[in-house]
Amino acid sequence: MTIDDLELAIAAAEAGAAVVRSHFGTRLDHYAKGGGDFATVADLEAERAILGVLRTARPGDALLGEESGRTGGGDRTWLVDPLCGTLNYAAGAMLVCVNVALRTPEGTPVAVSVDPFAREVFWAFDGLARVRGNGVDAPLVPTPRTTLVDVDLDPPHPNAPAFHPARLLADPAFGERFRPRVVSTSLALAWVAAGRRAAYVYDGDLRDSVHFAAGVALCEAAGCVVTGLRGQPLHTGAGGLLAAADQATHAALLDIIERQFRH
Repeated sequence: MTIDDLELAIAAAEAGAAVVRSHFGTRLDHYAKGGGDFATVADLEAERAILGVLRTARPGDALLGEESGRTGGGDRTWLVDPLCGTLNYAAGAMLVCVNVALRTPEGTPVAVSVDPFAREVFWAFDGLARVRGNGVDAPLVPTPRTTLVDVDLDPPHPNAPAFHPARLLADPAFGERFRPRVVSTSLALAWVAAGRRAAYVYDGDLRDSVHFAAGVALCEAAGCVVTGLRGQPLHTGAGGLLAAADQATHAALLDIIERQFRH
């Protein structure tokens, strides 16, 4: 793993972002994926653009795309989410991101999340976490100052009925300390790393998830507190994700979440 892997990931993600921008506001056919989910031509073409960049530069690496699945083998796998926030995008909302991450046996050493419309590139590499805008890289500095907590309400909810994210928002203790937001894209994880969100809560399976690999790596590199839904290591126990700007925010949200499980 070298700095070249980072620049490759950025180039691939930006190739996808260019496709996403080009189709925005046009008539988009929906390709049903089941469970109310769908892809658009922007998802499909953005993934092809990203995979093309990666395959040309790293023909020996495995690729795992949201739309096309897994190809190739080896112990290096590129996880690609070409358009996270498809429902937002199809409705004319610019709340989306393009995610590219490199997974190795040692973890996720390279992660990139691009906001196609703000033209910001959030990246993590070798323990560093930065955001690139207008060609300038600035450190990602998490802070709970905004008190905004993004809660993913999309199904399925594997911990229901014991826990449901909608009930989290109704808890008086949540309202006393935090303000909810629901953007329905993993761009919100990059915002936690950047100090634009205090935390992110998700109830679901993250294992090998192309949606969350980049955002989780960004948060970890930036120094956020990142655990499963109940404070356990990721991919264990109840699963899910609780990414917080600092330990105090994480502890406060964990206490509110635990009350649901106890009841």
